[in-house]
Amino acid sequence: ITKDTLLMRMSDEEFESVVDTNLNGVFRVVKRVTKSMLRQKFGRVILIGSVVGLLGSAGQVNYSATKSALVGIARSITREIGAKNITANVVAPGFIDTDMTAALSEELAATYRSRIPAGRFASPEEVAKVVRWIASDEASYISGAVIPVDGGLGMGH
Repeated sequence: ITKDTLLMRMSDEEFESVVDTNLNGVFRVVKRVTKSMLRQKFGRVILIGSVVGLLGSAGQVNYSATKSALVGIARSITREIGAKNITANVVAPGFIDTDMTAALSEELAATYRSRIPAGRFASPEEVAKVVRWIASDEASYISGAVIPVDGGLGMGH
């Protein structure tokens, strides 16, 4: 979830509710699911981050903090239980064609697209294909990684 506002205007509740959903929620799910993965000696933890978690964004200190924290979770999981055939990675989408981006004014959407080397927003299917691949046996040796799906927006992160 997002509750965007500048840091100096952000209430504790706005910060905490985003952290509770986007970070604490992930912790709770991952803690439970890894128990069965350990029993099976196999698992794929795939966390959906965001380019905002890697680059930061004015007015999104709460959201950015939660998405960047997913990198630490994935890498800690990799170090803790990676030897049990369990991988943990973060897929970090940039701008995606969704209802949220469709609600942007055409002028603002054009501004965002102009900052993306690919010159467009990704489709949800493009993100899904990366998730499917990172869950497959083809990616069994990849763990603790951040995989951007952002058209080059965050090159170098």
